Amino acid sequence: MAQADLLVELLKSASSGDQLTFRKIAEELIQEERRKGHRVLADRLTKSLRPNTAGTSRGITPRQNGGNGHHKDLIYEISPERALDSLVLPEGIQDQLKELVEEQHRAELLHAHSLRARNRVLLAGPPGNGKTTLAEALAFELMYPLVVVRYESLVGSYLGETSSRLKNLLDYVRTQRCVLFFDEFETLGKERGDTHETGEIKRVVSSLLLQIDQLPDYVVVVAASNHPELLDRAVWRRFQLRLELPVPSRRQLTRHISEIGQRCRTNFGYAPETLAKHMLGLSFAEVEEFCLSVVRRAVLDKKTNNAQAITKRQLDQWRDRVKPVSDVTNGKR
Repeated sequence: MAQADLLVELLKSASSGDQLTFRKIAEELIQEERRKGHRVLADRLTKSLRPNTAGTSRGITPRQNGGNGHHKDLIYEISPERALDSLVLPEGIQDQLKELVEEQHRAELLHAHSLRARNRVLLAGPPGNGKTTLAEALAFELMYPLVVVRYESLVGSYLGETSSRLKNLLDYVRTQRCVLFFDEFETLGKERGDTHETGEIKRVVSSLLLQIDQLPDYVVVVAASNHPELLDRAVWRRFQLRLELPVPSRRQLTRHISEIGQRCRTNFGYAPETLAKHMLGLSFAEVEEFCLSVVRRAVLDKKTNNAQAITKRQLDQWRDRVKPVSDVTNGKR
């Protein structure tokens, strides 16, 4: 398509509110500029597509939240930079998330048929396997800011304090399109039938569920849990997408290692499949840290073209490192 036609279609999609088409055309324009060698312009256009976390988003005027600004201590906002396609995900998960993204971008059409776009995602699995990164990638695809809950400020020691702060936080996120991310969600959503929990925690869970139900569909809630078995049964019902991110397979680790090597321009001296075999059972985060430890040493030693000796030494060191207590008791090495 000629550039003039692309610009016309871009304006049409923007005026009609079709965000999915708008992004596709914008990305096509960026690629066209790169092919022409206009790298600076292409980079500026790419940056302009990223979410604006300055306060307003897509024509929605933020309320002043009573003028108290209490929400500022309860969250921090991130401008996402990881695309969904850049992640190594279990089969089927990416398709489900892309469907949610399309629903969000075409929410007005759904509203016209008395339907709501899905906006609640529960991520479960052991730590280090991409739950936080997946929330960031979802925000990137939606072109929304990522709003991360700060538990150290949210959870109070006095009766009713946590519920009050939670209300302030959710009142704020209603003022904009965003992805609201709760990491370690079991901190707030614990099973109310647990006899060891206090009445205060049970009130927090009840308040949380009620307020999540009242959120507009342009606020996408992503909750991550390392211990989903601890979540209240009513919490599960609130989430339309429930996705498991298990320990990565050898094939997934192979791709992950290969992509890190390409990104860091380092030859590890071993085939990615071989390294994946050595590191099977580790999380994505642990494997990435291993690879980066090799890259750092290779850069300092000026051996990025062939870091085989460095990789071998790092493998030996990783085998001898201190294991978590749970791994030792379970017989893992």
